[in-house]
Amino acid sequence: MKRLFDMIGMTIGGWIGWAAGAPVSIFTAFIVSMVGTGVGLWATRRYLGRLLP
Repeated sequence: MKRLFDMIGMTIGGWIGWAAGAPVSIFTAFIVSMVGTGVGLWATRRYLGRLLP
């Protein structure tokens, strides 16, 4: 179940990053999307660490 939430968090983080970087250029969108994916994974694991034992 944790892996499913990890995937959801990574997808949302990547999407937010892509949307933030797309107005600049496609390369910027890609880089910011990778950062957003990592932040999404980190935030999801932190949230689930507090929520689930």
